[in-house]
Amino acid sequence: MNFMPLLQGAPQGGFGSFGFLIPMLLVFVIFYFLLIRPQKKEQQKTERMIAQLQKGDKIITIGGIHGVVSSTKEKTLIIKVDDNCKIEINRSAVGAVLKDEPPKPDFAGESEKKKPLFGKKTNDSENTDNASQNESK
Repeated sequence: MNFMPLLQGAPQGGFGSFGFLIPMLLVFVIFYFLLIRPQKKEQQKTERMIAQLQKGDKIITIGGIHGVVSSTKEKTLIIKVDDNCKIEINRSAVGAVLKDEPPKPDFAGESEKKKPLFGKKTNDSENTDNASQNESK
């Protein structure tokens, strides 16, 4: 019996031995744009925020402590938490800088008239008024 055709194996595809590199590169590119690049942007934004801290800025630490920057040093900040209570923290412990603007209430948009869905009136009182007018005619 001749076993040579069985031992030769199947012919390889057109990519050759480097065919696995294309999917691997594609996965790396996807990871870069979905994970690595946004993380770098967020880190740069945080570093800029920390570098621009000045006396009088209202901050929240990563531990949830609210305070006002009393003085700055190279690697630390002294924040005033309450009357006669100051805490020295690392600059990296700053979680957010609060704006001086008062927050806008969420219910402000409720006073605006909402557009009906697909051009249909959703107010039942208007429908009953129209029906009563049609009956009187």
